[in-house]
Amino acid sequence: MNWKVILSIARTHLLAKIKQTATAALGVTFGIGAYITLVCFMTGLNKMLDDLVLNQTPHIHVFNEIEPSKQQPVDVYEEFANSMNVVHSIKPKQSLKRIHNALPLIQYLNKDDKVRGAIPQVQSQIFYLSGVIELGGSLTGIDVAKEVELFNFSDYIVEGDPQDLQNNSNGILLGAGVAKKMSLGVGNRVQISNSTGEVFPLKIVGIFQSGIAELDDIQSFANIKTVQRVLGEGENYITDINVKLHKISEAVPMAQLIEKQFKLRAIDIKTANAQFETGTTIRNLITYAVSITLLIVAGFGIYNILNMLIYEKMNDIAILKATGFSGRDVQAIFMSQAMIIGFVGGILGLILGLMLSLIIDQTPFDTEALPTIATYPINHNPTFYFIGITFAMISTFLAGYLPSQKAKKIDPVRIIRGQ
Repeated sequence: MNWKVILSIARTHLLAKIKQTATAALGVTFGIGAYITLVCFMTGLNKMLDDLVLNQTPHIHVFNEIEPSKQQPVDVYEEFANSMNVVHSIKPKQSLKRIHNALPLIQYLNKDDKVRGAIPQVQSQIFYLSGVIELGGSLTGIDVAKEVELFNFSDYIVEGDPQDLQNNSNGILLGAGVAKKMSLGVGNRVQISNSTGEVFPLKIVGIFQSGIAELDDIQSFANIKTVQRVLGEGENYITDINVKLHKISEAVPMAQLIEKQFKLRAIDIKTANAQFETGTTIRNLITYAVSITLLIVAGFGIYNILNMLIYEKMNDIAILKATGFSGRDVQAIFMSQAMIIGFVGGILGLILGLMLSLIIDQTPFDTEALPTIATYPINHNPTFYFIGITFAMISTFLAGYLPSQKAKKIDPVRIIRGQ
């Protein structure tokens, strides 16, 4: 098989019908271009939404859960052992909200090779006071430096700097929703009161906005010692421990181990975000389904054009076979045409998809819910481009195979006699 001659004939056929060739190539181009643009944009959007939730969610959240006592007083009496006891209005068992021996537990977790970092938090229910305005909310004591390192905390501070909170024992990072309702800004003072009615004036050193409105309307942050002082507790008062692992896949077994070993409640990230992960999976399925459909449609376009090309080239095929070309040679000619169309259209499609993705990546994305996002998210993953050109070649191969098989079996005598 003389590939030089075969490719020369294939090129002649393609250039002779340049409009049909261009139409087939453009079908592949727009199919691949639309695939690249769609998959890069949708996966970028999904990644942004995942990061919005997962960056703020610890891999394991450890706390002391308040729950009803499993054993009621009536179960202690032997005379009721063989009877069915029904207890109404069961009260929670008498347990402390703080984690017992929290500091040694944090040290123990940080020594584990699987743990990237374990940090304490102190949760407190408070009221925000500003003149006659009184709003219920939540104040969380944090280790600012560790939160920035492990949970990208600084990405959600729209005004101020996390260092200002770390250096100010009377500072507070106010939630954006609270600040808007109370017309407060950086540098102002806000008074908060605890459950006993004590009032504490704090200076606003920054504004925090997570993008989740329900959270921003109540949540604020301060140093751990500041919150401990508000609650009137000592330095060993810790209500929560957030754990970040090196591998998220180890969250479930480690959470189960912590619960069993320390008799605490440990929520892993998969359990905490089960519904969100389901939504992400469905969005990805829709994205890939639509993308593959675009590529298949482009393949059918190539098939139709090559099929028509063979009918128009019946005389050429008869002459080729009459001059000594075998059926395999004729099939190779039309397969070469299909692969050339697929390759050229695929490369142009990648370029088109890249250009559209770059345009979207530079398009301003201005929303109050996501202040840290400046432009639309795009995921420039090289894998998508590899899949695009591979699918272009496969689809054009399949689209050209059936018409070329038909050309291979054409009897030149019947064609010449028909003329």
